[in-house]
Amino acid sequence: MEEKKKILVTGSSGYLGGHLCHALLNHGYAVRALVRRTSNVSALPPSQTPSFELFYGDITDFPSLLAAASGFQFIIHSAAVVEPWLPDPSRFFSVNVGGLKNVIQVCKETNSIEKIVYTSSFFALGPSRAGAIADENQVHPEKYFCSEYERSKAAADKIALQAASEGVPIVVMYPGVIYGSGKLTTGNIVAKLLIERFNWRLPGYFGQGNDKFSFSHIDDVADGHISAIKKGRVGERYLLTGENASFKHVFDAAAILTNTSKPRFGIPFFAIEAYAWVCVLFSRITGKLPLLSPPTVNVLRHQWAYSCDKAKKELDYNPRSLKEGLEEMLPWLKSSGFIKY
Repeated sequence: MEEKKKILVTGSSGYLGGHLCHALLNHGYAVRALVRRTSNVSALPPSQTPSFELFYGDITDFPSLLAAASGFQFIIHSAAVVEPWLPDPSRFFSVNVGGLKNVIQVCKETNSIEKIVYTSSFFALGPSRAGAIADENQVHPEKYFCSEYERSKAAADKIALQAASEGVPIVVMYPGVIYGSGKLTTGNIVAKLLIERFNWRLPGYFGQGNDKFSFSHIDDVADGHISAIKKGRVGERYLLTGENASFKHVFDAAAILTNTSKPRFGIPFFAIEAYAWVCVLFSRITGKLPLLSPPTVNVLRHQWAYSCDKAKKELDYNPRSLKEGLEEMLPWLKSSGFIKY
């Protein structure tokens, strides 16, 4: 019998990482999940699951990462700090940039790694021009950043592409706004905003409702990563995006699917920004990270529309529509007790 291919997943206790671990096991891979001692692993497979193991370490701790990768053929590097705002912004670079550097160094120091699939972000490419749809040829202009998260992902993107030019077998993935059932982290911002909306804490939509984002269902993104293990060309970049739409469209679609009322007005950006500053103030007092912050408002003022044609062609990526994704997500939010309709 052929031995199972072994994959190390960083960031496995996160929203995407947890889904990746389950999906990889379903596809017949042996999975090692790198987690910190303090990580919440409740969404991961049970430790006694065949072909699955937890490994305690940290991507910012090189020796532990090197030990975790020992004997493994593939690394899916999905670990990242994805918050739009942190009281200590240096964490974005220590984790998002420093962690990637460590993964690349592990690959250079071992002979077993056949491929690194690195989870970047659409933010690494920068916003799209008004009325235009960007693709993998876009490079972040680096003249302005909406958030320190965006700055860190753009910096990490350059490091990944430089490593590829030096022969490191890395494939870079750029998911859009990921949504679906699962952990309610900042990585699942759509779910968190829908909870606010259905609990009447978000009475309207953002601005004039002409924002554009590319929405990616969590299961489609996980499948795209697994396909990249098999088919992704080393040194290439792939957008794992989906339907380009506004958050107004998301709220309207959710209202239609649940037979509830649509938002009737737009909340001006100056009001959203004022509220965001209040959220940051309370965050500094309570220590709990805010749902909205000024960087979030900066993001909402830009366009983030992308094409995933390359991934469709080369990875057989097949993203579902927002309607299909919400049809899966909304009943989960209701059955979990997060929303009522």
